[in-house]
Amino acid sequence: MNTSNHVVDNRTLAHAALPGIEHETLACADNGLASLSMWRQTIAPGGATPPHLHDCDEAVLIQSGRGELHIDGRVIPFGPDFTLILPRNVPHQIVNTGDEPLRVVAAFSMTPVQVAFPDGSPLEVPWRS
Repeated sequence: MNTSNHVVDNRTLAHAALPGIEHETLACADNGLASLSMWRQTIAPGGATPPHLHDCDEAVLIQSGRGELHIDGRVIPFGPDFTLILPRNVPHQIVNTGDEPLRVVAAFSMTPVQVAFPDGSPLEVPWRS
């Protein structure tokens, strides 16, 4: 199939991983975007993102699975067809509490996305952001 920066065949994207997380960058600066990144991730049952933050806003669409959002000292459960709203510089963690993979698509208001631990130190990720 003929693709360009305007139409991307997601089946051809590079895959990357962290323990318990499979990742694909769907769109970023490499596609000519100036202020948006989009990621797709699958978190294994019992898996979780590391506690982290971004210097940008993030919205996460839960496509399937169940989990918890750890944010602002709270634990908030969610399921399929929920959207997680994650403001800039707010530490958070997404945990898969179900017995099936948690599938999510995330949109970020910057590219590349800078990821940091809650203390502000850089969290290096093995993918293009």
